[in-house]
Amino acid sequence: MFADWKNDVSHVRKSFSALGQKYPKMLQAYAALNTAAVENNVLDAKTRELIALAVAVTTRCESCIGIHAAEAVKAGATEEEVAAALATAIAMNAGAAYTYSLRALEAFNDQQ
Repeated sequence: MFADWKNDVSHVRKSFSALGQKYPKMLQAYAALNTAAVENNVLDAKTRELIALAVAVTTRCESCIGIHAAEAVKAGATEEEVAAALATAIAMNAGAAYTYSLRALEAFNDQQ
């Protein structure tokens, strides 16, 4: 785990920018995904960041956790809202593990 999330976020942003300067088409494609995600402003920034933070947890992306935690703060999320989003991520991960366990048992039993 990172001891200093603020420095990690700064490092990730600088690294991302440097990679984007070297490979601008990749950065443009990535930016287009983000632009499409916020099109029509159906979700406010705080809701988007709470979702992004929960997804970052389920995908185990520490850099994403840092970035979206910082963006959630900027968007005005409270600790209680973040905890609720994280509880949802935990529940979804447990549910996914449960349903995939059922699939694994099916696969095992089909092999017998």
